[in-house]
Amino acid sequence: MERTVIARQIIDTCLEMSRMGLNQGTSGNISVRFGDGMLITPTSVPYEQLSEDDIVFVDGQGNAEAGKTPSSEWRFHLAILQAKPAENVVLHNHAVHATAVAILNREIPAIHYMVAAAGGKKIPCAGYATYGTQALSDHAVTALTGYKATLLQHHGMITCGKTLEKALWLAQEVEVLARLYLLTLAVTPEVPLLSDEAIDEVLRKFHGYGLSDVA
Repeated sequence: MERTVIARQIIDTCLEMSRMGLNQGTSGNISVRFGDGMLITPTSVPYEQLSEDDIVFVDGQGNAEAGKTPSSEWRFHLAILQAKPAENVVLHNHAVHATAVAILNREIPAIHYMVAAAGGKKIPCAGYATYGTQALSDHAVTALTGYKATLLQHHGMITCGKTLEKALWLAQEVEVLARLYLLTLAVTPEVPLLSDEAIDEVLRKFHGYGLSDVA
């Protein structure tokens, strides 16, 4: 696919992410595998002002093309794409409910069968590190081992997927799960959970099932 087409799709997905209420201001970022590296949103540019020429190419060694500055989170985007060759997209945002759970430094447990959409029995929470650092990248890659989504302590969430559509869909699912978790925690600290066997059955059913494909 041509670079300009992918760049346009990235911008459209950023705008849709904001429209869905998953992000605020310029805080989120999206990358798509391209060549030996990735195309990624630039730093500190409101989505509404982005053009295709603003999207930045970063090669596999982390070098950005001349004259452009990628998102400050480019390290974990590149590292995740390199660690997950089956995925082509990394999406990051500060969705309110997901971030609230991350502030509590909690994973989202098996409160609902849709946790399986991220590939396992929970949505993990990566340890805190300053944004844009190698430490945060390392934490994110570790947390995403075996998963397609993770919270970032005191920060936000990351999802990945084969396509922009799937990564955005999963981000919305994680935000809904986070909201459900917070609502149930407000009623009882002992939130009822599905059994491992129940989630295993959902994982089997999800394989090959459209947007929720966790293969």
